Amino acid sequence: MSEIVLMSDPKVAAVPVTECGERLVDVRVGGSLLVDGRKQDAADTFAYLREGVLERLLKAQTMLPENARLLFVEGYRLPSRQRRYFEEYASQLRAMHPEWSAAQVHAAASRYVSPPDIAPHTAGAAVDLTLADTLGRELDLGTRMNADPEESEGACYTDAVNISEQARDNRTLLGTALTAAGLVNYPTEWWHWSFGDRYWALLTGETTACYGPKELTPRT
Repeated sequence: MSEIVLMSDPKVAAVPVTECGERLVDVRVGGSLLVDGRKQDAADTFAYLREGVLERLLKAQTMLPENARLLFVEGYRLPSRQRRYFEEYASQLRAMHPEWSAAQVHAAASRYVSPPDIAPHTAGAAVDLTLADTLGRELDLGTRMNADPEESEGACYTDAVNISEQARDNRTLLGTALTAAGLVNYPTEWWHWSFGDRYWALLTGETTACYGPKELTPRT
């Protein structure tokens, strides 16, 4: 397995952002994507993405065989929600590894939750998704979505070897379509893909990111 660049790597934060001003859109409008409600938040912001990200998801869907569909689970996150996710997981790691330094905890936590200051979800640039059949039933991709490295014994890593051949084939199917559409994967989470954020820019050699953190007014 090639060396993984974590979200906590200073090279990610060093990528400048030139905000393009593209709007956030609701992926449920039009009904082109299957949308799962498990991450629906009280503010109902989970189903929003930047227009450019949604366009690429729809392109990726056209590259899948007729018996497979993308299943959207979560896109935009309010910054407060992202901070809570990160702090909760960091607290778990501190309890499990009291000998770790603050820097070690921060780096390890970023395998599973992006640090709030650079998180692509808060820019509407990242999507957590999986594959389903035409009836909306999830396909086997080796772990449940959002399984952390401890729970899954590392099987959440995109290139993990401790998964079945069928799960590997399904990950390849998902990754081939999304990569061809221009998205990049975070290698510690097979379900996490992004476009236009700092991590995407670093991996693709772009000099700047076009999407930075964005506020979305919650529905009341």
